[in-house]
Amino acid sequence: MFHEHQPVRILSNAGHDWSLVLAGGEGTRLQSLTMTASGVAVPKQFCSFGGDVSLLHDALTRSQSVTTQERTCVVVSEHHRLWWQALDLRIPSENVIRQPRNRGTATGILLPLLRILHRDPKANLLVLPSDHFVRNEAALATSLRAAMRSVRQRPDQIVILGISPDEADPELGYIVAEGNGVADLRSVTEFVEKPSAAVARGLIARGGVWNSFIFAAHGATLLRAVEERCPRLVTEMRNIVASGESPAHHDLLGHLYDHAPDLDFSRDILQRSPSMLRVLTVPPCGWSDLGTPKRLIEALNHVLPKSEHSLRELGRHTPFVDLTQHRSPKYAAG
Repeated sequence: MFHEHQPVRILSNAGHDWSLVLAGGEGTRLQSLTMTASGVAVPKQFCSFGGDVSLLHDALTRSQSVTTQERTCVVVSEHHRLWWQALDLRIPSENVIRQPRNRGTATGILLPLLRILHRDPKANLLVLPSDHFVRNEAALATSLRAAMRSVRQRPDQIVILGISPDEADPELGYIVAEGNGVADLRSVTEFVEKPSAAVARGLIARGGVWNSFIFAAHGATLLRAVEERCPRLVTEMRNIVASGESPAHHDLLGHLYDHAPDLDFSRDILQRSPSMLRVLTVPPCGWSDLGTPKRLIEALNHVLPKSEHSLRELGRHTPFVDLTQHRSPKYAAG
């Protein structure tokens, strides 16, 4: 990958610090650019951004700036098995947490959160998506570590990383906070998910930042935030997780996912819990969520001049789309 810096790993006082990488999404907005030669849309987290590893691999490396491989987890969806099973994720197999299907980010966080708390009731979590691009990883890593330090000191807070916006993008969430200092932890006054362009411009005028959907929290605090909004879902899933691994466990979990609503963590949980939220604005780091073809191409403008790598497969049987080939994505079968 073509980043200016790789994360510097400084892991002091990280005995209960975990990371959770979210890799169960469908990547529907980029499907036209992640299509294989046979017409299969590959979720973008399993695609490359011009190097020899996937965006998911990049996120796992990013997450380990705050913890170890042994306390790094990833949640995936069963129907994406073709893409994740052959990858060498370099974490313990029990840390690859499979959900029967994608039911939105709230459910996608709840299942691994309960699994982690079952193993470590004192866990602090860094939660981050698997499909972002970051040009300066070291700058972001500094903020990741600062967020984790904050939740160790104030376990009642959820600390979200904010990104200074360069346009009023209606496809992103916005956070307005007290004060305007970069690298200062600030109380959240407004949390608005995917506003209209006009509303977004007003939020930016009041100092609003983009919601990166990277956040840190004490595990019990995060669970309480979900439980306040979805008590029945938490109770049922907690009972299933406590029952341990068994055929019955998988049947019960599948049944729960069959009937669970699609829940968005930002809209359905965070937006309704502003008093728990703090925002930490990240110094410029070249972040992009690669969420639309427009943002993908903007990020590519920074990468392509440096790219000298050819397309490489990620696993022996793994379809692999290189996002730098955005005009006609290539496909490498194992």
